Amino acid sequence: MLDVHQARPSPLVMAIMIHPHAMERMEERGATENEVRTTIVKGEKFPVKFGRTGFRHNFPFESDRDGKFFRMKQVEVYGVDEERDFIVITVVVK
Repeated sequence: MLDVHQARPSPLVMAIMIHPHAMERMEERGATENEVRTTIVKGEKFPVKFGRTGFRHNFPFESDRDGKFFRMKQVEVYGVDEERDFIVITVVVK
């Protein structure tokens, strides 16, 4: 899915593309597309293996998941920068 979002503090516009694999992981792991995009725009950026980039962001959750109550949900987004695009390759929820 292609959408144009304001990049992290920068005057450039960055397209955020979500790979089908990442969409499947989002559904399995309980992350919404809005949470993924917010994580990229507002989250903490960190380097990961193979020259990829990770972002993490905490969201209020206040709900049960898999029989356990959680106050917060941490979304981690992993992807790759390609010129002016960021391609999301997987998503992890903690």
